[in-house]
Amino acid sequence: MYILLWNAGILGILTPQVLGWGIQYDGDQVLRIIPENVKQVQCLQEMCQSWMLDLWKPLQPEDITVGNVVHVRIPSTALQPMKQDLLHCSLSFEILIDNVKHLVGPKPKGTEQRHKRSLASYNYTKYNSMEEIYHWISQMSESNQGLVTQHFLGTTYELRPMHYLKISLQSNKSKKIVWIDCGIHAREWIAPAFCQWFVKEIVQKHKSDPKISKILQNIDIYVLPVLNVDGYIYSWTHERLWRKSRSQHENGTCYGVDLNRNFNIKWCTLGSSTNCSSNSFCGSSPASEPETKAVVNFIEKNKSDMICYLTIHSYSQFILTAYGYTTELPRNYNETIKVARMAASELKKKHGIDYSVGTFSKLLYEASGTSQDWVHDLGIDFSFTLELRDNGTHKFILPEDQIRPTCEETMAAVMTIIDYVDDKYFPNSAPVVSFFFWSKVFVTYTVLQMM
Repeated sequence: MYILLWNAGILGILTPQVLGWGIQYDGDQVLRIIPENVKQVQCLQEMCQSWMLDLWKPLQPEDITVGNVVHVRIPSTALQPMKQDLLHCSLSFEILIDNVKHLVGPKPKGTEQRHKRSLASYNYTKYNSMEEIYHWISQMSESNQGLVTQHFLGTTYELRPMHYLKISLQSNKSKKIVWIDCGIHAREWIAPAFCQWFVKEIVQKHKSDPKISKILQNIDIYVLPVLNVDGYIYSWTHERLWRKSRSQHENGTCYGVDLNRNFNIKWCTLGSSTNCSSNSFCGSSPASEPETKAVVNFIEKNKSDMICYLTIHSYSQFILTAYGYTTELPRNYNETIKVARMAASELKKKHGIDYSVGTFSKLLYEASGTSQDWVHDLGIDFSFTLELRDNGTHKFILPEDQIRPTCEETMAAVMTIIDYVDDKYFPNSAPVVSFFFWSKVFVTYTVLQMM
């Protein structure tokens, strides 16, 4: 006999912490379901497909398997018939989020004016709109000449610019490249928040932190704060839980492509959908989307110098190595797993949060067309996906009071990875000590000799 597990109120008492409005999600619930046999798997798959439900974990109905957790958002209008179907299939469930609206919260007041803040007063512990991020990108470049420069990557489907920041110190020697992108999925707001935090930390500490100073002698770091600009804006203005881009398909009857299924690596085979209404719609062809194409063009142009690729996502608390499109291990699996474990260990030291380490297909789900796998098969060995907080409580709607600790621990993980590849490719380099320091040493030595 199966028992329906009700856990209403787990999150209902929480104060709204997150922005986002338009679709209110009033009465929508997120359920946790674990099918116990093949019959229940098939039944749940059929329900997800017939109701076109918003699967959060895994992303595709065909990835639902026996004994593995399923997180799914149920619209309020479908709650009762859906629960009846679950009962009919003897599927137990618990309610993780009793009312999604409680977490999404109301439209913020005064957001329109926040972009006018100075760089010194920029708030890295709040989620920032795209307008604010654009302004921040310009200010960061203007205020840190000689270290940070702003560059144009491409144009989105809705003709918005994609800007990235290059963090680089002038050097006479040939340097390598580390690429970091955030916000490929619109609703994962913590990812762009981290990219901004990362830039801020490098800018503030590059003179005082010997490790950062050493890295910047050898490596230029490129940071794309928001890859999916159109989708990110839409998640602020209309639908907080929107995932995809905003391109039109089938004569405007459906919108958006999962940009992380649009790369030319086993395109649209596993964990992807040809249905344009699906959250995992892979597009009309590999790199069919202007956003994807812009990233592809840049990486193909710079692949000979790129030594590390990091793409930031949420949620699950994973550090993932290639591959997603196959269960086979990548050529340098032992080394990349070692680095990922080192990063997870340093991350945990900050706030005690555990991150799991493994391949994309083993820990998350099988997926083709991902940027991480495409980059790895270009020959860039150190290609990682970081799935940030949390591990299931708030999911995509991470409260703002968790931005700082999440960014602090992620910074530790990312710097561990970058430091490793720096040591690997530049084993004999040492931090440059400033002329001012050596002048003081020389003066002190001279004075002592004269005494």
